[in-house]
Amino acid sequence: MSRIDETREFIPVRIAVLTVSDTRTLQDDRSGDTLVARLTEAGHVLADRAIVKDERAVIADQLRRWIADPQVDVVISTGGTGLTGRDVTVEAHRDVYEKEIDAFGTVFTHVSMQKIGTSAVQSRATGGVAGGTYLFALPGSTGACKDAWDEILAWQLDYRHRPCNFVEIFPRLDEHRRRK
Repeated sequence: MSRIDETREFIPVRIAVLTVSDTRTLQDDRSGDTLVARLTEAGHVLADRAIVKDERAVIADQLRRWIADPQVDVVISTGGTGLTGRDVTVEAHRDVYEKEIDAFGTVFTHVSMQKIGTSAVQSRATGGVAGGTYLFALPGSTGACKDAWDEILAWQLDYRHRPCNFVEIFPRLDEHRRRK
């Protein structure tokens, strides 16, 4: 059973938030605001924030910039995970992944099923790793962002979470590059 081990020290993670939308601005980006509020309330650091259009190359370029930035540990994007023609965030994420975290989408679907029933099948939330950076693509709704943070990311991005968490394996994410 998962739990927080209070004997371990909390380690803040530097998180960038990316909103993918043709219409949203910082003034009306409620999903981005939700993620920023939750990550900072948890004690993490907002490393950067951006809004980009629903264009696969533009999204991938922004992800690559943050992957290359040593001040960014995690990128969480919101928007563009649906089924319409303009929903290309998942493809952009997969363009940059070195490894996909397959279970992230599965667990997100399970969490969503409890909230929105079978409508959860319309989401293509995904997670992966590239350049030692975790990348997560969430739907654009505030509810989905809350669910993903509260039920998955808040736990996995907390070093105190047992039996394991994403933070404790940060030093090993790019170990393949050091073997040469």
